[in-house]
Parts: sequence; structure tokens; C-alpha cells
Amino acid sequence: MKSKFVLAQVSSSGDVAANLEKARKMMARAYEEHHPDVMVFPEVFMAHFPVGTPTETILAACEPLDGPFVTGLREEAKKYGMWVICGMSEKVEDPSDPRKYNTTVVINSEGELVGSYRKTHLYDAFGYKESAANKPGDKFFEPIDTPFGKIGLFVCYEVRFPEVARYQRSKGADIIIMPTAWAAGKLKSYHFQTLITARAIENTVYMLACDLCDEGCIGESVIVDPMGVTVANAGEGEGLISAVIDTDRIEAVRKKLPAYKDRRPELYTI
Repeated sequence: MKSKFVLAQVSSSGDVAANLEKARKMMARAYEEHHPDVMVFPEVFMAHFPVGTPTETILAACEPLDGPFVTGLREEAKKYGMWVICGMSEKVEDPSDPRKYNTTVVINSEGELVGSYRKTHLYDAFGYKESAANKPGDKFFEPIDTPFGKIGLFVCYEVRFPEVARYQRSKGADIIIMPTAWAAGKLKSYHFQTLITARAIENTVYMLACDLCDEGCIGESVIVDPMGVTVANAGEGEGLISAVIDTDRIEAVRKKLPAYKDRRPELYTI
């Protein structure tokens, strides 16, 4: 079975309404140029702020899952008959908790919100402290059956934790989506490409990483197949990249390379 996935590598700002309008335009363009089955936007695309922005400004841009941003995406998904996966900033239910969730939503082609995931491993690394304004989720994403294969999901920094991807594979994922806002810096591009490729190979899944591309992020969105072959990639600027995801390819690779089946979990615990 073959299906078309499109990644929207875009910049973002703190203006939620402007970002929603950009999403609408990119979806219209994707529909015209590619007719995608699934469209993916980056991590925290709903609202992204420069390093050093006051926490209260960041929190003021948060919305619940039924707020205007997700509602707008749902309307566009139904309009174009495509699935949409997008990062947003979700308001924490407890009004006394001065943080937000880094959340990714999954919307089907009928415009229904069929899944959401709150990032569990926060980016407290390379001098950055994501946990200062974000509350971690308390459970992994449960892969979803779709007409295009079983889709798993994790976010950005979580690619550095093999157990996160392995959990997705253990629950049947064929395709893993990784919305990201991958910070620029020394060796960061190398880490990005290496880790994504490793997660694809060791789990024999397609890996699709959709990155922001403002001045603080590298861009370089990429789609890697289960054998570690790059089938589409982007540079540093805004644009769409697309690829045909072939579930027959997954089956063929797993037959040739049965590494997941050949595990010996009785020999170790993590």
C-alpha cells in the first residue's frame, strides 16, 4: 500500500493567529501540488518564541485542545480530506501550575481529533531548559491505526532515547512521526541525521522528522525508510517535502532484516 506524506518545514512566531493562517496556506499549497494523505507540521508550530522570552508571554499564547488553533486545523483537514499532525502549546488544566504542555495533535481526514501526545522527555540540554516553562507528559503516545499504516509519534529531543522509539515499534508502529524544533549548534545537524537514521534502521520503520526553520533551528527535515535510506530531505528554508510511504517496503525490509524479531529481551532489563 502506498500513500503520500508531506512535511511542512516552516518558521513560526508567537502570533498564534498568523501561524494558523500560515498552516492554512501551506495545506492549500500541499493539496494543489501533492494531494497528500498526511501532512505534518513541526513541534510547537502553534507558537514559538526566541530564547529569553518571558515565561508569562509564552504561557499567554497557550490554548486547550478545543481552542481556536486546533479547531482551525480540524476545519482545514476536513476541507482537504487529509490527516494533519501538528505541534501546539497546550494549557495545563491546573490554574496554579505556571507551565504548559508541549503537545502534538493528530487529526484525521474527517476533521476529528483522534490523538494527542504531551512530550515526556524535555530538552534540558546544551544550556537550554525546556522544563522551566513546560510540564512533561506522563505516558508515551499509543500508535494509531490509519489507512496508511500504524503511525507512532515522539517529539524532537526524544529521538536521543532509543527506548521511546522502541516502545512505538513494540506497539506495532510502521511509521514514526517526529515533529521537532531542532536547535542549531555545533554537531547538531550530524546528531539529527544520525539519530533519525538509527531509529529507522533499528526498528525497521519509516522515520519522518519535520523541523522548524527559523534562525534558531536547523531545518533539514527528512524522511528515512526502514533500511536507513533517505527518500526526501530539505535544506534550511521554508518549503514542502513529500514522499510516498510504501508499507510493502516495510514488510520486505523486515523479512530481510528481522532484528526486532531477533531480540533477546530475557537477557536484559532497562
